[in-house]
Amino acid sequence: MTAAVKTAGRSRLWSHPELGLHAFVDATGSVRLGTPDQDWAALIPLVEVTATGHGRLWSGERFIETAIGDRLTYRGHDTAADGSRARTTIRLADPVTELAVHVVLETSPGAGFLRARVRLVNEGSAPLRLESVTTLTLGGIAGAEGGTEGLTLHWADNDWLAECRWRRAAFRDQVVPLSRSAHGHEGRGCFERCSQGSWSTGRHLPVGALTDPDGRAWLWQIESSAGWRFETGEREGAAYVALFGPDDAHHQWQHTLAPGEEFHTVPAALVRTEAGGLDAAFGELTDYRRGLRRDHPDHRTLPVIYNDYMNTLMGDPTTRKLLPLIEAAGAAGAEVFVVDAGWYDDDAQGWWDAVGAWEPAQGRFPGGIQEVLDAVRGHGMTPGLWLEPEVVGVRSPLARTLPPEAFFRRGGIRVTEHGRHHLDLRHPAARAHLDSVVDRLVGEWGVGYLKLDYNINIGPGTENGLESPGAGLLGHHRAHLDWMAAVLDRHPGLVLENCGSGGLRMDYAQLAVAQLQSTSDQQDLLRYPPIAAAAATAVTPEQAAVWAYPQPGHTLDEIAFTLAGALLGRVHLSGFLDRMNDDQCALVRSALRVYKDIRPQIAQAHPFWPLGLPGWDDTWIAHGLRGQESTFVTVWRRGSAGGTSCELTLPHLRGARLRPDVLHPAASDSTARWNAAEGTLTVRLPRPDTAVLLRLR
Repeated sequence: MTAAVKTAGRSRLWSHPELGLHAFVDATGSVRLGTPDQDWAALIPLVEVTATGHGRLWSGERFIETAIGDRLTYRGHDTAADGSRARTTIRLADPVTELAVHVVLETSPGAGFLRARVRLVNEGSAPLRLESVTTLTLGGIAGAEGGTEGLTLHWADNDWLAECRWRRAAFRDQVVPLSRSAHGHEGRGCFERCSQGSWSTGRHLPVGALTDPDGRAWLWQIESSAGWRFETGEREGAAYVALFGPDDAHHQWQHTLAPGEEFHTVPAALVRTEAGGLDAAFGELTDYRRGLRRDHPDHRTLPVIYNDYMNTLMGDPTTRKLLPLIEAAGAAGAEVFVVDAGWYDDDAQGWWDAVGAWEPAQGRFPGGIQEVLDAVRGHGMTPGLWLEPEVVGVRSPLARTLPPEAFFRRGGIRVTEHGRHHLDLRHPAARAHLDSVVDRLVGEWGVGYLKLDYNINIGPGTENGLESPGAGLLGHHRAHLDWMAAVLDRHPGLVLENCGSGGLRMDYAQLAVAQLQSTSDQQDLLRYPPIAAAAATAVTPEQAAVWAYPQPGHTLDEIAFTLAGALLGRVHLSGFLDRMNDDQCALVRSALRVYKDIRPQIAQAHPFWPLGLPGWDDTWIAHGLRGQESTFVTVWRRGSAGGTSCELTLPHLRGARLRPDVLHPAASDSTARWNAAEGTLTVRLPRPDTAVLLRLR
């Protein structure tokens, strides 16, 4: 809205009916997000800022109730349309520091999301050193009966080989009641989750949620490849949420604004739904993510990818080993063949601490690497290569020939981690080096797919002059995103896979540019299902690369099991297909035919979890996609506990007359019985460690 509307003594500046949110300004000029019936004191200033010399009004672990946030007053606002999205900018100012704050709220008519960014400008005559800035704050969150009772908090732990492990707890178990009336103050603590170092999801996903028993949900996402943090706590009897990029206390981030200079926060998004709980909220977030990312044909074609690494060559490719795999992968139905790590390894001491030049190893490819790439094309597939662009091994010649300023440094000393140095892509020499590498691989060699890996956590960042490490890390990552976008501008058909030791950099700063996301390095087929099932909470299904690594030593049940996990995402096929018998090969080909049949619907479908988000040790796990034509459900049974059948609840299909079809494995003895009146699907898997993909239409 461009005109202010008076509501209960406040002026409404902006509103979004689908979210049920409005931005109000009161008589003092303070601007806050909320609804008309909420207590003003439960809401939070639209932006909270700490700066050196300007801290908080109530000291503690919370980074709300800041002196600058309390002083920020309304200057004006305007709304502009940008395609299908409307962008409102609310302008605020602090009279003491003369800091100008421009809050950009972006959404689409009829959509259930809000995206926020903040631009800060120093309009004063003295430098101002920022220490924390919120991208988005929201107070007054209450359950159906009012207050915080009944609210449930959701967050996701993340680790190498154990990604997307969702947790839930009653809000009151994490934010205890403190008898505010007896003390006159809120508590000093909050529930928080944050990143550490350069693996943005090395600890947790930058996603969290609050839900209530009536199915309402508030779901948020922070879009940062550098530092991020969210906190939630209690304020005036209601819950609040504050979303941050990097800050001083958690990421060694400070940013000095000289007079006239500006700083932009990382973006963040909020989804709010009135019914349907987390399933409905993640559906909205999936649509938002699809609208956010760079357009690319890969999002629609979803080719099958074979990668030689997982449980197969494991970083030891040679022409002799690759040629039979290439033939077998092409015969199975793969459309991309990726030569993973090791193709450049020609060093007697190993490649880990010698990488950087990215030249093919002559000893591995006596006839040249083009022989392998030509073989891939000859079998009707697009050739791909693994690359770890941001690192240079300590023994690489580039560690000596590139200028010192091209690397991460702290205290004037070049940072070393696990035998590697880290490039700073703000430096022209670092960027020119990587541009020449990619243009050689793609432009000269004809590679159409690059798996961009990232296997070290470099710590808080780099100090370039007087900047803080956290500011250096944020600056590098913004330059890294710009570099990836420029690569795609020069090579628009190229596909980029984002990998960070599996899923340790699984954020939508990266995924707005890259086409795919590695979900894990998990090698145990029985441990992968909870990761595969929950991957759609972190990434759209069509970007979620899930390993399927059938082996000649597997039973048919094991082959069907490992293939099933990838069929509602992006198939990352691996395994010694060239050594399989006819029945095993037929099962792989059958699964890929199913995938190619359903993949046009994956790119528009919404995820759901009929047994709830999976637990790490759950026996039964289920993940579904709601498409325009059909609903697909993958069900896994791990182990013998819990019987041979489970009941799934599919409320969106209640009352529908339909018949479940088993898509995979084709020769399955599993059964599925649909109860239309109850909206339940009873699935029977008579043997442990089996899985099935069903279609309901």
